[in-house]
Amino acid sequence: MRLTRYVIGVLVCTLVAVAGCSGDSDEAPAADLEKTQLTVGTMAVVDAAPLEIAVRRGLFKAEGLDVKLKTVSGAAEAMPQLKNGQLDISLGAYIPFINAVGSGEYDLKIVAEGSRSAPGTHTIMVPPNSPIRTPADLKGKKIGVNTKYSAASMVVRAAAKVHGVTLSEEKNFVQIPPPEFQNALMTGKVHAIQAIEPFTTIIAQATGAQIIYDTSQGATREFPIAGYAATTEWTKKYPKTLAAFQRALAKGHDLANDRAIVAETIPQYTTIKPDLARAVSLSIYSSPVNPTRIQRILDNMREFDLMQGNVKLEQILVDGAKSK
Repeated sequence: MRLTRYVIGVLVCTLVAVAGCSGDSDEAPAADLEKTQLTVGTMAVVDAAPLEIAVRRGLFKAEGLDVKLKTVSGAAEAMPQLKNGQLDISLGAYIPFINAVGSGEYDLKIVAEGSRSAPGTHTIMVPPNSPIRTPADLKGKKIGVNTKYSAASMVVRAAAKVHGVTLSEEKNFVQIPPPEFQNALMTGKVHAIQAIEPFTTIIAQATGAQIIYDTSQGATREFPIAGYAATTEWTKKYPKTLAAFQRALAKGHDLANDRAIVAETIPQYTTIKPDLARAVSLSIYSSPVNPTRIQRILDNMREFDLMQGNVKLEQILVDGAKSK
């Protein structure tokens, strides 16, 4: 009798194991993961909306992941924490991630895309009644950007180049935290700013400042701005966990195509009020890594002398894939 019960028990366990993937257990997706608890770096910015949506809607949990978000100021703050294990993955601007690899300071991989510029998300603004009318008028002027030697300054330089003007990172750009953009612009500290949302909308509504150029056009149309990085060591150690993270984040990006969902989510993790959240311009959200888009970043970094070292595409992609 005991043997019969034992055999039946083994058969039942075997059947459950085989059918487990079709069951309703929340634990099933985690069964094959190397790691289930992740700390992911994020920022209180509009571009983090898909990540927040994925957490708040249980998309990571559905993949067997327990994701805790930790706010960082950007890639510079995130990278040491990725290296020492305080963060597993982090959102950040591409250029600092890439240059950290080029300098040899960090060994990182881009594991998911985050955002690309869209109309209204990255603009050049000037005070009301400014004589500056086009990027050509920026010659010899001071332009405020959130970070020098970055995508912010690069898109302005690209716009100026189209208009026959060469701008210098050192001579023309002033690094200013975005919350201080309005004061810097209206007090004359700078002649123009490379504004990002929600500050574009806030400043325009508060001061009547004018947009003279939308940088999401021409050579910098839909330009890749931010993505997610992890250390190469981490991606090799936790490949199944990474795949689960990527699947869940991709679903978050899909939901972020619904503006109503994004507008509802933004006030929950930023200080942006609901009315403003409904008014701001939104980036293009895309998660799976597209080698062609990442190569575009590298090409532009080289063109504007923003790259440290000589980073190749395969160095920063998890699978070493090359752009076609």
